[in-house]
Amino acid sequence: MRLLFNLARWLAAALVALLVLLPVAWTLSISFKLPREWVAYPPRLIPEAPTLANYQVLFQVGNPIGPVAEMTRTAEPVTRAFVNSLIVAPLATVLSVTIGFFAAYGVSRYGVGGPLLPLTVLTTRMFPPVAFAVPLLVYFRMLGLIDTRIGLILMYTGFTTAFSLWMLKGFIDSVPRHIEEAALLDGTSRWRVVFTITLPLVKGGIAAVALFVFILNWTEFLLALVFSSRHAITLPVQVSHYAGAVGRFYGPQAALGIVASLPVVIAGYVIQRHLVRGFTFGLVR
Repeated sequence: MRLLFNLARWLAAALVALLVLLPVAWTLSISFKLPREWVAYPPRLIPEAPTLANYQVLFQVGNPIGPVAEMTRTAEPVTRAFVNSLIVAPLATVLSVTIGFFAAYGVSRYGVGGPLLPLTVLTTRMFPPVAFAVPLLVYFRMLGLIDTRIGLILMYTGFTTAFSLWMLKGFIDSVPRHIEEAALLDGTSRWRVVFTITLPLVKGGIAAVALFVFILNWTEFLLALVFSSRHAITLPVQVSHYAGAVGRFYGPQAALGIVASLPVVIAGYVIQRHLVRGFTFGLVR
């Protein structure tokens, strides 16, 4: 009976994994296909003639030739968008988590703003970004921040700080106050308590929040589309540009999707130890 239960559990896990990974596998498959296979019917997961042309077109490496290059001759390389995303998303994440941490600490330990402040901050996320886009567009144009990396960094930071505050507040609330109070009684300053006691105890939570915010910033589309046109364009916007008179360039779009996923996967792998600790914070402490 126990064997059947374990077998059913493994089959259920395998089915869930298949459902989750199938879109990724399909995207990976299209990224290695020639144009005639992009929307072929019946579809095939394994490319008939695997090619790197879709990736070659993205970065215009070695003056690409062939059917993919011929079809996507009007497409721009993604180098600029890739560099912009690599600058904007991490910096906005650092700012968002830093501001969110100190704001969460003030709310958790000092009750700054009373019970209404966290709710007021959260209401900024209850409206779709398009509700704020036009007024902010006017202000940003007056400040000369349209189509700049600084403008996007400020925009992303403002829209993700609410998540950082709320998520980090939960982690800070879980740190027993008596630990900090004992250090304060020994003469330790409040700042030193924050950096030497509270911060190390919640670093797993910070890593989890940072990854979540980074994914939000890395994949953000609407604000990047509205507030950038050429110089500060990011990868999600660049994907939408891969289309022409003959239709959408599914191959380069799939290749760009795979390339754009790598930083998130790498970041998750690097901080996986802290992620496990963060997600289990309060259970094993």
